[in-house]
Amino acid sequence: MKRIAILGSTGSVGQSALAVVDAHADRLQVVGLAAGENADLFAAQIARYRPRVATMASGSALDRLEQSGIPKATFGAPGRDGLVEVASHPDADLVLCASSGTDGLEAVLAAIEHGKAVALANKEVLVMAGGIVTEAARRRGVAILPVDSEHNAIHQCLHGRTGSELKRLVLTASGGPFRGRSASELTKVTAEDALKHPTWRMGRKITIDSATLMNKGLEVIEAHWLFGVRADQIDVVIHPQSVVHSMVELTDGSVIAQLGVTDMRLPIQYAFSYPERWPTPMPPLDLARAGRLEFDVPDTNAFPCLLLAYRALEAERSLPVVLNAANEIAVARFLDGRIGFGSIPRVIELTMDAHRPAPVATLAEVRAVDGWAREYSQDVARGVELNV
Repeated sequence: MKRIAILGSTGSVGQSALAVVDAHADRLQVVGLAAGENADLFAAQIARYRPRVATMASGSALDRLEQSGIPKATFGAPGRDGLVEVASHPDADLVLCASSGTDGLEAVLAAIEHGKAVALANKEVLVMAGGIVTEAARRRGVAILPVDSEHNAIHQCLHGRTGSELKRLVLTASGGPFRGRSASELTKVTAEDALKHPTWRMGRKITIDSATLMNKGLEVIEAHWLFGVRADQIDVVIHPQSVVHSMVELTDGSVIAQLGVTDMRLPIQYAFSYPERWPTPMPPLDLARAGRLEFDVPDTNAFPCLLLAYRALEAERSLPVVLNAANEIAVARFLDGRIGFGSIPRVIELTMDAHRPAPVATLAEVRAVDGWAREYSQDVARGVELNV
């Protein structure tokens, strides 16, 4: 029996993870849950899975949870402290970090320090502090198992291979809802348009990142830390069918791909079962029905966020922290209808231009840069609003 703690259990990835638990109730047990603000759904999850510790993002959310009849004795502290409490619970063997934003960083480090394997579905953790997290995992001998479908695919393709065999990683991108549109055609798109992802059901922020291709840029930075490769060894191709989840090219020219249905339960189950493979109740991939598989080069004129991510990775040090923070601010403003779609990369670029990269060797240094970037990008976004 493998004991699981889930950070972000009411989100799309968290709910898929609980579906995997349901499918393998004889092998998986939930011992810790953490959620955002959805107290009603969280109360139902607690009643069903009976975790030993549970927490939410705020004290007011915990108050609503208590009103649902959940015993207060199971509550952890709210916010980041609660995430750390769930992630470091002594009964947990593996911690799934599916919480959105940057609040999961301390929790992931706490899980690692307590010797727990980490299944990572949160991009911000490695984008902000990839060096700190991977060094901590190496020192403690802890596995970081990627849950993003692309990195999960690469992990599967590289299983049992040495680093000397690897030449290149190829991340696939659906292209989002605006694939094929020019920069001029994107000037009037709305948040409602951008939230209509063609193949994946995800949270609002990550869906906007997919529309701008920033999602893929963040994955490039993640891949650098997960697999120890340089920026020039990571390529991105547009693959609208989302059947090939990613590929690796080996030194002899062979390309190995991982294919599967577009369902997050598959990579989650892989992370939960690793190094074993378990049967799945999902239908198999029907290649004949999938039909044509297409690949194309990303249009970085229409979607410049991808190039900004490569720029941040090549500079390393603190610039990826700035990229991530400015993107979160810009996406939030876009979702609120306060800036246009094309202003998202503009806010990010202006914030990056104003920053001088510096080493970030500690969590405090990461948080300091993150705070500066959020404040600066807020000012930039307000200026963009005035010019709309």
